[in-house]
Amino acid sequence: MTGPSRARLRPLRSADAAAVLAAFRSDPVGMARQGEVTAEEYVRQLLDAPTVDAAAVMDSATDTLVGLVTVARDETNRAGWFAYWLHADWRGDAIMACAAATVADAELAEGGLERLELGHRANNPASGAVARAAGFRHEGTQRGHFLIDGRRHDVHLYGRLVSDPSPELRPLPWADDARPWR
Repeated sequence: MTGPSRARLRPLRSADAAAVLAAFRSDPVGMARQGEVTAEEYVRQLLDAPTVDAAAVMDSATDTLVGLVTVARDETNRAGWFAYWLHADWRGDAIMACAAATVADAELAEGGLERLELGHRANNPASGAVARAAGFRHEGTQRGHFLIDGRRHDVHLYGRLVSDPSPELRPLPWADDARPWR
């Protein structure tokens, strides 16, 4: 199988820690922003956070996590901070764009949110391509926002409103129709 059809979504599980570690090791430079944390602690923090929805992107054939889409919910403002990453071996096949679009559509239609926001390093154009493909609109740039290895990096900001049109991407199926917020 190639393309988005080889992946589906399900809620993150504590048993995904080994696959998270493998994904982090697949791109140590790109994943460095996750900080100094063990994969088990990273997964536990996400699962224990009552305001975070975490959708695992998984290999349909093996049920192994290959990526993650998270939404940190701000219920007061009916908004969410959107983030995503994908194992390096799975990039370049529109899987993350489809996963991001599917989760964004669900959060805005079923999850009760009205606005989603995300930011990515300006020197990571692939992340911007995912954001735009998932229906997010570029809203500006924060100059020198991230400090990485003693160097300041600009961050491009994106937003998607409930009133924005859904992108024309084939959605990824949810395993057993499960959603992270149910």
